Amino acid sequence: MFDLAAVQTALREQQLDGWLLYDFRGLNVLARRVLGFGTDALLSRRWFYFVPARGEPRKLVHRIESQALDAYPGSRQIYLRWQELEAGVGQLLAGARRVAMEYVPRNANPYVSRVDAGTIELVRSFGVDVVSSGDLVQEFEASWDDEQWAMHLEAAQHTRSAYDAAFAFIRQGTRQGAKVRETQVQQVILDHFRKHHLLTDHPPICAVGPHSGDPHYAPGPASDAPIGEGDFVLIDLWAKCDKPRAVYSDLTWTCFVGREVPARYRDIFNIVAAARDAAIARVREAFAKKQVLKGWEVDNAARQVIEQAGYGQFFCHRTGHSIGQETHGNGANMDGLETKEERRVLPRSCFSVEPGIYLPEFGVRSEVNVFVDAKGEVHVTGGKPQTEVVALL
Repeated sequence: MFDLAAVQTALREQQLDGWLLYDFRGLNVLARRVLGFGTDALLSRRWFYFVPARGEPRKLVHRIESQALDAYPGSRQIYLRWQELEAGVGQLLAGARRVAMEYVPRNANPYVSRVDAGTIELVRSFGVDVVSSGDLVQEFEASWDDEQWAMHLEAAQHTRSAYDAAFAFIRQGTRQGAKVRETQVQQVILDHFRKHHLLTDHPPICAVGPHSGDPHYAPGPASDAPIGEGDFVLIDLWAKCDKPRAVYSDLTWTCFVGREVPARYRDIFNIVAAARDAAIARVREAFAKKQVLKGWEVDNAARQVIEQAGYGQFFCHRTGHSIGQETHGNGANMDGLETKEERRVLPRSCFSVEPGIYLPEFGVRSEVNVFVDAKGEVHVTGGKPQTEVVALL
């Protein structure tokens, strides 16, 4: 639900003259999400919605879709010709000098940069300084309310118990002398999700041996490998409740099909777990001290542990991603590698912490979800974080 008063308060706090929301055919999912557009709202023409820091919002819509923004407060301009559109943008921005849009200089953060360069050029032609709306998007799209927090906890309970089902399946098959396959474990998890009324946007990952050394491995008919005694297995799974506005839980655990986990697996897991815990500790410290914390700083805390252990080159992705109504949400990522995430870690936001070390013969990742509540208390969800590789036999 779009909250005009809250948006205008945030604009004043950030010393902005306004926020120009713009979309063309769904390219700017962030603007649509901030306004609360339904997924079935199919608009074929460009629209603009300018929210000033004070006063009445202003709309610019095409004649054949003149009702497009009627659900939102403010005066309306209608354009038909392209010349009218360009002049209309100037009228929307009259008196504004510093305006937020879904833009980041040099496309340094592509998760926020959803407005094309030509539209930015048009806005700037009216003497307007365009700044990034990254933290505004977080506050009004990536922040959870109490209902979403409750749905996350429900999903986290069932995503965590999915490991019990998967591990039991591997254990039972191995003891019976069978070699279960990656896709069979994947199906067990999907059946568990259905049983508990969870949805997922993509099947989970079950990766044995060298497959676990590929961070984005996905089992399929061409790669489906058997799992047997003596094998190392990584399982990454994510799901959300089958309810409107539900948000995801996303976890990764590892196991060994045997009685005693070999030292090599234990040693690598311990480094990864220490990196995970260092990242969580950095978040707790910052909020306890009421410090501003940016996503890159969380990534740095985890990455330093792995680099100091001599495995920096084998940690080839960011430490974590925003979690929301999509597995990869629209808030701050824990990233100082692929991007330098300058957005703040905000209250009422959730993200994964999932460092990893990926070697040719196997890979270890340990993933938890972290939620910072409205009071700044830091919650790690999905049960107690994994403390050792699970020995299945």
